[in-house]
Amino acid sequence: MTRPISVQLYTVRDELAADRDSVLRRIAEIGYRAVEPYDPTADPEGFRRVADDLGLTVSSTHAYALLSQEPAQVFDAIATVGTDKVIIPGGIAEEEFTTRDGLARTADLLNTLGEQAAAYGMRIGYHNHWWEIEPRVDGRHAIEVLADLLAPQVFLEIDTYWAAVGGADVPALLGRLSERIEALHVKDGPGVKGEPHVAVGAGVMPVPGILAAAPGAWRIVELDECATDVFAALADSHAYLTSLESS
Repeated sequence: MTRPISVQLYTVRDELAADRDSVLRRIAEIGYRAVEPYDPTADPEGFRRVADDLGLTVSSTHAYALLSQEPAQVFDAIATVGTDKVIIPGGIAEEEFTTRDGLARTADLLNTLGEQAAAYGMRIGYHNHWWEIEPRVDGRHAIEVLADLLAPQVFLEIDTYWAAVGGADVPALLGRLSERIEALHVKDGPGVKGEPHVAVGAGVMPVPGILAAAPGAWRIVELDECATDVFAALADSHAYLTSLESS
């Protein structure tokens, strides 16, 4: 794999709020060479300056703000942060993923955002949780039906852990959606809702098989919640993923 391993900065949201620059430096010291912000509108100039100083690429960014703020301002901030991959990580009612009509409305929203993003040289992606996986529509996971309704330029960032929690055979799902996937959230844990995540490689997820099923996608480590030292978990995750790449 040629792309560096990235980390979703929501993992260290509390630490970032206290001292952003030190947190980014610590992430770089662990060995990460890319990050995925979750709020690109928060001091984009300052963020870009620190990321550049540390040699950190921005693999992509989440952008809840596109659902509530003036799109032009959000896209301008994303351009400053320095990525062309803009991901909607939620904010759409869970019920919309239970029917074909709801999926059509969701696709229309994402396709419209995709048209807006194109004017800025950017592309829109969608990030799943379990509620896009659990419902079956026409005998398939809801996200698979959604993928068929998306415009060609709209991509998927598959959260592999929540896909498993939602009942998917994750490598098989990735294989079926391979043409749409440009990024993976690689995380680990006990495989149930409501329990903290652990370092990648220390839980129940079949990580080697997952990575093999989407070899060209960005690998983005995330821990939504962590019961241990989060930086130690990030370091262990990076070491594990690096060992898989070199094996």
